[in-house]
Amino acid sequence: MKLFAWIRSVATASIHRSRVTDEMQEELDSHIQLRADDLERSGMTRREAERRARVEFGGVARFKDQSYEATGGAFFERLMQDVRFGLRMLRKSPGFSMVAILTLAFGIGANTMAFSILNGLVLRPNNLPLPRNLYMVEEGTHHFEQSYPDYLDMRDRSRAFEGVLAFNFAPVGLDSGDGSTRALTLQTSGNYFDVLGVQPFLGRFFHGTDEHGPDSAPYVVLSYDYWQAHFQGDRGIVGRTVQLNKYPFTVLGVGPPGFRGTALFFIPDMWTPVVNQAQIEGITKLTDRRFRDLWIVGRVRPGVTKTQLVSDLNLLAKTLEREHPKEDDALSFALARPELMGDYIGAATRAFVTGLMLLAGLILLAACANLGSLFSARAADRSKEIALRLALGSSRKRIMRQLLTEAVMIALAGGTAGLVGSIALLNWLSAWRPVPGFPVSLPVSPDTTVYVVALLLALVSGLLFGMVPVRQVLRSNPYEVIKASATGISRRLSFRDVLLAAQISICAVLVTASLVAVRGLVRSFHENFGIQIKNVMLVRANLTMARYSEEQQPIVQRRMLDTVQRIPGVTAAAYGNSIPLDTNTTYFMAYADSTTDLKDSNAAVQMTAYDVSEGYFRTAGTTLLAGREFTLQDDKNAPQVAVVNAEFARKVFGSVEKAMGGHFKMADGKRIEVVGVAEDGKYINLNEDRQAAMFRPILQVPSSLTWLVVRSERDPQQLTEALQRSLHELDPGLLLGIRTWRQTMEPSFFPARVAAISLGALGALGALLSVTGVFGMAAYSVSKRLREFGIRIALGAQRREVLQAALGRTFRLLAMGSAAGLLLGLPAGKVLAFIVYKATPWDPLVLGGVVLTMLTLGLVAGWIPARRALATDPLILLREE
Repeated sequence: MKLFAWIRSVATASIHRSRVTDEMQEELDSHIQLRADDLERSGMTRREAERRARVEFGGVARFKDQSYEATGGAFFERLMQDVRFGLRMLRKSPGFSMVAILTLAFGIGANTMAFSILNGLVLRPNNLPLPRNLYMVEEGTHHFEQSYPDYLDMRDRSRAFEGVLAFNFAPVGLDSGDGSTRALTLQTSGNYFDVLGVQPFLGRFFHGTDEHGPDSAPYVVLSYDYWQAHFQGDRGIVGRTVQLNKYPFTVLGVGPPGFRGTALFFIPDMWTPVVNQAQIEGITKLTDRRFRDLWIVGRVRPGVTKTQLVSDLNLLAKTLEREHPKEDDALSFALARPELMGDYIGAATRAFVTGLMLLAGLILLAACANLGSLFSARAADRSKEIALRLALGSSRKRIMRQLLTEAVMIALAGGTAGLVGSIALLNWLSAWRPVPGFPVSLPVSPDTTVYVVALLLALVSGLLFGMVPVRQVLRSNPYEVIKASATGISRRLSFRDVLLAAQISICAVLVTASLVAVRGLVRSFHENFGIQIKNVMLVRANLTMARYSEEQQPIVQRRMLDTVQRIPGVTAAAYGNSIPLDTNTTYFMAYADSTTDLKDSNAAVQMTAYDVSEGYFRTAGTTLLAGREFTLQDDKNAPQVAVVNAEFARKVFGSVEKAMGGHFKMADGKRIEVVGVAEDGKYINLNEDRQAAMFRPILQVPSSLTWLVVRSERDPQQLTEALQRSLHELDPGLLLGIRTWRQTMEPSFFPARVAAISLGALGALGALLSVTGVFGMAAYSVSKRLREFGIRIALGAQRREVLQAALGRTFRLLAMGSAAGLLLGLPAGKVLAFIVYKATPWDPLVLGGVVLTMLTLGLVAGWIPARRALATDPLILLREE
């Protein structure tokens, strides 16, 4: 309350000054007249009494000033005086002002961007009703997804959830009458929109009452963006029938603008009921409790705590484990936030954004240290001015306030420039689609919170570096300062030196982290992932979209392979249902041949599985350590066989040699013979530990999903045109996605690429701050010692000796700060190894690059001051003295 009363008093005194002054004058006059009345009654004349009363009262003007100041009215007046004086001083030093503003703009801009990313991806809740009541339920034993029967049990039997929904992603071919196009649908449970509590922009949503078994709900809801882009906002779309994978679906409505669902990164083109999975994916696994491909999100009931929710889920897990001992063996549930798909990408995203925020904070600290050093040097240059003001009666408090006002003005200017630049970059990031062909975006547009944080950063930064010269002001003696000579500089270690060394250390950390990230990304481009991706094109086709039956699919796939092999320049070709490092990964449990109780806890290994044709390993460049490739004889009529990787062989059989000819079992009891062992590779992401993998003949396990792997020395653009032309001659209705294998792996490189770009930018900012800091200190040191250098040169000093005297101290600080920063950067490089594949701080190129970078920065920053020191003319300097 006192604060608000003070603000009200200050505002009143500032806005209505004339009225307040008049009231004060009346009050003072009344006091004088009352005293004059007393004196007149004692026998004085009226004129003498008034004169005596004024003498006793003292200076009226002083009382008026003190009273006005007590009301707070002088606060804004003096503030405006400080602002005007500060502007004059900054205009007198345009170079200093520009460097200071740009330095702070970089620091605050980097922190604004980092915080906006943190705010958009981690802190800000989803744009849904009561988003904090939504939890993603992960199946902790195996992976993040769950089966449809488990979803039904959770929906119907959980007492802690008010509603439970399920969803997954699937590509689909949509034909509205003008040709088929590829899109991404979110297959959801019927109660999806009801649980989220959203309302349609147009038409209606589907509901749980629309589902009556498999393929019973041929409905589609379009996203707002897809409706605008592909149907031009046609309101007549509601009720029309479109073809999804050549099956008729009725458009029920359009989602609200900006609605993404529960996941922040992904923007589906449409929503379809998961009960129509057979029409969308070509297969249905809605009754298979082992087939886990659904993400589950629940809305907790009002009043239920998280502890009660976990207890309820644990009870349900034990019940399901008892009822389905094979499928739900050792079942457990875990809760996570749904915005980042639980811990699937949430853990890595939070770790990266937190690290980015810390590094951006280091940038701001380096900027503040830089400005603190510059302000300290500037205060030293203004020492005579400050001494004169003190000698003329100005208070140290007033001078400190003036210096802080100048600092805050620079901070606000730099903060404004940094905020404008960061807003432009953030809007670009929000519109960026980092994964071609997949609707992924980063919702990092700034909001009010970001603007408030930017303002606070500017104010705190201004106060932080503005307080650095305070010690000089408090301890300065006006008499000694005015009497002292302006030449010379202290040889002892000063606070400015400490600030410069700290700044260089921070910059060296940033340079080290950026070089580690960039070097790791470059190395990953040339790494062997168990596949040789150079000169390989991939053709993706889903035969379900073309509505081929299960019997027709193997025949069509064989025709596609034969067609591709006849294209001139193709040296090898094969196909499979999936490829390593694809987003659509299938997991299975493998059991030792002696195992009889085939429940999950008895599995020898969990593996990724790929179904491929003959010639796949030769085409993909995967080395077979033992055994053979598949042949056309490995079909449904032949014994079940597989090629496993070396990790699978070690975990299940003990060694590669023992695996050859051995057998293992699948969860359905089928025995499979190992006919080959392939080298290990990367299957899910680049930073994974060794993973077990299995390859089966696709003729034994047919699939509608088709990836043609084509190796050729031809130009990719020419080969793409030839592939499209040849395959469309086979079937014009095929929806094809043709890209190089490297382009297809972009999602796998995405975390490393983002880390390299982000840290590279921060490293560049750190290098720039290091240059300005070293330059500022070197230039200041040279300017204060020009007379000394003139005397040295006059006495015959050599150029090397002058340079050592001029820049030796600065370069010693550069060496110490760089060494400290390099040592601190090594742990940061170890953290980056979890994000960037092949990133290591012990890489000789990284260590050498840090040393060379910091040395180059020092030489660049010291070049101009060095030239000034060497160009000193002793005659001119001594004559001026």
